[in-house]
Amino acid sequence: MLIPTKAIVLHTLKYNDSSLIAHCYTEAMGKQSFLLKGVLTSRKGKFKKAYFQPLMLLEVIYNHKKNSGLQYLKEVKVIHPYQELYSNIKKNAIVLFLSEMLYKSLGEEEGNPPLFAFLEHAFLWLDTHDDIANFHLIFLLKLSQYLGFYPNVDDSNHPYFNLESGCFTIHRPKQNVLEGENVKLLRQLLGTNFDAHQLPKINQLRRRELIEAMVNYFELHLLEFSTPRSLAVLHTVFD
Repeated sequence: MLIPTKAIVLHTLKYNDSSLIAHCYTEAMGKQSFLLKGVLTSRKGKFKKAYFQPLMLLEVIYNHKKNSGLQYLKEVKVIHPYQELYSNIKKNAIVLFLSEMLYKSLGEEEGNPPLFAFLEHAFLWLDTHDDIANFHLIFLLKLSQYLGFYPNVDDSNHPYFNLESGCFTIHRPKQNVLEGENVKLLRQLLGTNFDAHQLPKINQLRRRELIEAMVNYFELHLLEFSTPRSLAVLHTVFD
């Protein structure tokens, strides 16, 4: 069955000397893996390696086979050629980090058009704006809402946030906790949009602590999730 759909590239893996496996999140069918035969060596092939950079937005047509781990693309077209995501060092660090977060977070589910629309809007916004220091924090909070573990804002006036339960509490948990200035910043970020006029000012140390807390939050709420290797690169670039 031929499936036309939008797709976002999450991760690629070299397969022998000439081919790639591209893991993508599709609007129609959720997470899918495509075998790209000869894409690394063929100069005249219709699929170019450059099409499959992290978070590239594509329109594809592919032959969907049930119970098959690998699918085969028929057509590929780049929807929105990015202007800065791969040339701006800070944006590229965010791209590598978020593509790895998504690859580890998104399961083999059916299509989720609202989630896909959020991802598409977010990456186009990142490409075209300059005030991006808090982008990945807001992105991960919003992503948690689509994945089913957005922080419970009841009792958000309480002084502690329990990462394991996803709730604000009056009593301090023994571990996996946000407190002090970090919990105040979390309150400010909840419900915030990328282009909000009153984004909180977050220094390098606080941003690092909040990002590590969000990664821990995902790890606590998703099976088989592990800390992205690109987190260290992100810290280096933003520090």
